[in-house]
Amino acid sequence: MQRISRREWLRRIGLPFLGAFGAVVVACRSRVSPVAPEPTPSTGAPAATSTPPPAAATATSAATTAASPSPAAAGPAYLAVARGSSPTANVEAALRAIGGIERFVQPGNDVIVKPNICVAYHTPEYAATTNPEVVAALVRLCLGAGARRVRVMDQPFGGTAEEAYNRSGIAGAVQSAGGEMEIMAGMKFASVAIPGGQDITEWPVYRDALDADVLINVPIAKTHDLAVLTLGMKNLMGLIEDRGGLHPNLAQRLADLTTLFRPALTVVDATRILVANGPSGGNLEDVRQTQTVIASHDIVAADAYAATLFGLTAADIPATRAGAAMGLGTLDLAVIRIEEISTG
Repeated sequence: MQRISRREWLRRIGLPFLGAFGAVVVACRSRVSPVAPEPTPSTGAPAATSTPPPAAATATSAATTAASPSPAAAGPAYLAVARGSSPTANVEAALRAIGGIERFVQPGNDVIVKPNICVAYHTPEYAATTNPEVVAALVRLCLGAGARRVRVMDQPFGGTAEEAYNRSGIAGAVQSAGGEMEIMAGMKFASVAIPGGQDITEWPVYRDALDADVLINVPIAKTHDLAVLTLGMKNLMGLIEDRGGLHPNLAQRLADLTTLFRPALTVVDATRILVANGPSGGNLEDVRQTQTVIASHDIVAADAYAATLFGLTAADIPATRAGAAMGLGTLDLAVIRIEEISTG
């Protein structure tokens, strides 16, 4: 099958380019494929074993698994899970296991890293926002692979972006790693078509997230009153306007958005997870330390594995089911190669 670039994919689905500025930006940049090419496995990773997923992860319906693509049996792991006391080491080990950051980032790429920085109320130990060490590790890896620039951004619903960036510890960590924190400007949002959407076919989104060569999605795993859990697919809501308007039929609308953004890589931060009163938390008794990082090119599979950390299955998460039904990834963890790594 012939691979097409991400720019060509967007052109074929009819995404309009709005304004002369957008046209110039697109014309001056090449794209990478939204599905990463198969890499040559890297060496030097910590001791690892390929193991089946937790028992809870294997319970899934035949209907949803039938809609999922079949992952390759050979080559790097389809999904990696790294556990250990160092978030940085966990990120590095998980990325090595799935083929290295070079699988996703090429020299000269413009990269956007999208963590969850939802509120300005809490420091990282409250597990409301993505661990700053996880974000910084990704920034360093991208720059080490030759990225032209790496921007990190989100839209908090509690407090200002500047306050949230600083309070979460992410601003300092990203700047030390050589990345840029970007406050998402209202003028950069534009309504775009979602040709693959089933419930929504147009929405105002942050155009830079579509124009960037590589989008890396970095949610923190936590509970959510409407979505059950907020993971990779839910984290993409930080790239749109009118988030409240997405709440009716939330699961399907999250899947529809995912057809548009299609992040190249999803890295789930489960260093600490928020097991109650998410998404904003505020009580350390609701936080569990699992010292885990999950990485995959498949956002559905990454979310499916993250659900098992809460004693749930992918079938318990409506957005994950909807994504699998649309062919966005693999719901059944029993049919993919998972590499579990201990980093010490």
